[in-house]
Amino acid sequence: MTLTQWFHAPSATVVVPTTEGEQAMHVVVAGCGRVGSGLAAGLVAEGNTVSVIDKKEYSFRRLPDDERVTRIVGLSFDRENLLAAGIERATAFAAVTSGDNSNILSARIAKESFQVERVVARIYDPARASFYARLGIGTVATVAWSTDQISRRLLDRRVSDWTDQSGTLSLVEQAIPLSWCGRRLLEISQGEGWQVVGVSRAGRAQLVTEALIGQEADRLHLMVTVDGLAGLDKRLAATMEVGQ
Repeated sequence: MTLTQWFHAPSATVVVPTTEGEQAMHVVVAGCGRVGSGLAAGLVAEGNTVSVIDKKEYSFRRLPDDERVTRIVGLSFDRENLLAAGIERATAFAAVTSGDNSNILSARIAKESFQVERVVARIYDPARASFYARLGIGTVATVAWSTDQISRRLLDRRVSDWTDQSGTLSLVEQAIPLSWCGRRLLEISQGEGWQVVGVSRAGRAQLVTEALIGQEADRLHLMVTVDGLAGLDKRLAATMEVGQ
């Protein structure tokens, strides 16, 4: 499966490309509508475990009959429900109910109280989405959201936003590695076959300048050739050393 083969319809089951050697993870999903159920089904299909919280038990009819899916009836911001869902061992949390307040409250609890690494919230109000992005909570607005956008943030994988007709040059997006936080982003471009061109930070995108320093939760936008992918991975994995 290529980087661009994603399901965009909210009702579709999402199957996310798997990286070789990648370990299964546990994800908690708040909300079992078309997006929440589709997200859960896609995550389970590639070997992960998922707990889904919804206040309406009949909503679980959308979920696959799989022992790796746990169903919790109740409010997603209730501490006991989150604990029952395995929030303490979760790598990611997605709040995709129909209410902004519920999504933000549960997302903040997951992020701040349980230190969940990757948290995404579906937000209707774009002004509020921008505010919560500054708190390190990834937000997906209804005017542009789709299940694959949520998946890319939960699974923290590189995705392709554009590829030229020949298939040799792509614009890709990925989270900044922790080893590049506090370093000049332009240094990433030291190599052949790739170039960092922009960064999304606190809900806003900007071009990379000479003085721009990487920060935690940044999402990098890079132009890369097919032949440059391996070199890019090595460059992003580079630790802070003299001369780099």
